[in-house]
Amino acid sequence: MMTEAVTAPRGRLSSLLALVQHAEGLLAAIPRSLPLLAMRFALAVPFFYSGLTKWDGFLHLSNGAHYLFEEEFKLHIFGNEIPYPFPPAMATASGLAEIILPILLVLGLGTRFAALGLLVMTGIIQLTVPDGWANFHLPWAAMALTLVVFGPGRIALDAIVLPGRHRGEVLG
Repeated sequence: MMTEAVTAPRGRLSSLLALVQHAEGLLAAIPRSLPLLAMRFALAVPFFYSGLTKWDGFLHLSNGAHYLFEEEFKLHIFGNEIPYPFPPAMATASGLAEIILPILLVLGLGTRFAALGLLVMTGIIQLTVPDGWANFHLPWAAMALTLVVFGPGRIALDAIVLPGRHRGEVLG
């Protein structure tokens, strides 16, 4: 009687462990390129939508973008609020980068450089809006850094245009 009471929980525990191992095997079989593709989209979308708000037409920067960089945005460095240098140039560069870099990410073209550009932009945004680090800047930086390190995966134009470049990567 005692043996049945002890073996029944062990049998259930064994079954549960086998189920967990099977599930883990299924999850590990997901090709690495799929989460990298999802990450490229997840990082691209907020920057692209932000970029769209900075334009009133083809290569015509909105008045709102000019106003933000000239009057509102300040760099918070060592407890000081420093105005952006060259506000029209910074507004234009930001607007262009927020359109071009996300498109490159989604296509998987120049992915590491596009992600590096968005990582640098995230750092500048952090200096501009220091309170946004937990909800926005930290996840953006983590996604960008992941793409810089691991690349785009195989579902990308980079893999077609520069196939030898990915030899050292572990791709799925």
